Amino acid sequence: MIPFKGVLFDMDGVLVDNNRFHRQAWKETAKELLGLDLSEHDLDTKVDGGRNPEIQERLTGKKPTPEEAQHLHNFKEDLYRKAAKGNMQEVAGLSAYLQLLQDAGIPYAMVTSADRVNVEFGLTELGLSHAFPLRIMGEDVQNGKPHPEPYLKGAALLGFDPRDCLVHEDAIFGVQSGVNSGATVCALSTTQTEEKLREAGAKWVVRDFLEWMREVGSQ
Repeated sequence: MIPFKGVLFDMDGVLVDNNRFHRQAWKETAKELLGLDLSEHDLDTKVDGGRNPEIQERLTGKKPTPEEAQHLHNFKEDLYRKAAKGNMQEVAGLSAYLQLLQDAGIPYAMVTSADRVNVEFGLTELGLSHAFPLRIMGEDVQNGKPHPEPYLKGAALLGFDPRDCLVHEDAIFGVQSGVNSGATVCALSTTQTEEKLREAGAKWVVRDFLEWMREVGSQ
């Protein structure tokens, strides 16, 4: 039912429904450390997708020093984990979809801008610690999304050409990264509108994996 050799998943907003915790942590961090009062538009266009140093540069207009970037990263992610702990759920249908892929013999991997600590935290909260042994994380790439490097490396990790891979994303920069790599993107509208995700290049846009499995089941 899925005409791809491999599947690549973003984490935040794709595996786990946690966008509200990240957005709140960014609002508090920007106000406390950068003196910025972020609007919802700022959160949608500058914060949604990519690694923290790149987001920090988008917000301030200047590249942070390594020390500045690390301080902001630690501050923001500590806020995020405190708010999210015990309150996270998987995106609807995820576990069933992973089982479908396993039954079909289709390998999959995670490609996320998150760091190792947040990846372990998120998967542990979902009870999926062992579900994603193959991972490309923020510290594994030189160029974050929307650059194609993350998904090029994800496809290489599976041993496939990106054109043979399906990408699941929720962020504009993430969709662009997948498309730029040559992969086909099925986006989840957990954090962005269908219109914006299609404009970014997504071939399909669904609410969750329950809808996606109905979609592929009807093909």
